[in-house]
Amino acid sequence: MSKEQEILTKLRDGVLEYDNDKVIAAANEALAEGIDAETAIFDGLVAGIEEIGRLYEIEEIFVPEMLLAADAMYAGLDILKPHMKQKGDQRVKGQVIMGVVQGDVHDIGKNIVKMMFDVAGFEVHDLGRDVPLDKFVEEQLKTESELVCLSAMMTTTMVGMPEIIKKIKEKNPNCKIMVGGAPLSEDVASRFGADGYAKDANNALKDAINMVSSLRNL
Repeated sequence: MSKEQEILTKLRDGVLEYDNDKVIAAANEALAEGIDAETAIFDGLVAGIEEIGRLYEIEEIFVPEMLLAADAMYAGLDILKPHMKQKGDQRVKGQVIMGVVQGDVHDIGKNIVKMMFDVAGFEVHDLGRDVPLDKFVEEQLKTESELVCLSAMMTTTMVGMPEIIKKIKEKNPNCKIMVGGAPLSEDVASRFGADGYAKDANNALKDAINMVSSLRNL
């Protein structure tokens, strides 16, 4: 195992072990070794919190453990985020609305994606969970956000997504819409009329950057 991989593993394990001190030490070690802060965040801290999300979904851990893991992650983030490389124009990358659709209260995945968007420089308008369908439309018009992210963890709640997408596209055809959650797939997202499907948090961030960049090139 390389030195870099060893440190990234320490960051990941520190989050999984709810060990703030271990995360802080690993974050400082990453900087001392010249590891890119973005790499340390996404391949270390985020890798840990994504595994925490998976464990929560299968009920191996519960809310108290989730909160402890989040505290550990943010302890590392506080050290690493100021060292992220400045890339070109430092305007906010874009505005994003996100929320879990009406009838659904499963927000762990949405919260992980939100954290990644925050770190990457997006302005995030988080509507929370069990969000009425029309609220997404209202907020998009009010904020003029370039991207709307819809999350659902149940087949019974994802059925409201096509209506939200249709209404947003009618009001603002250029707005990009991404959907994600356990019952969804790329094929379902396409049938719903979405512009993207978030297979996981890393995929969501990459697609979001590409979508917003394409809008700015119009």
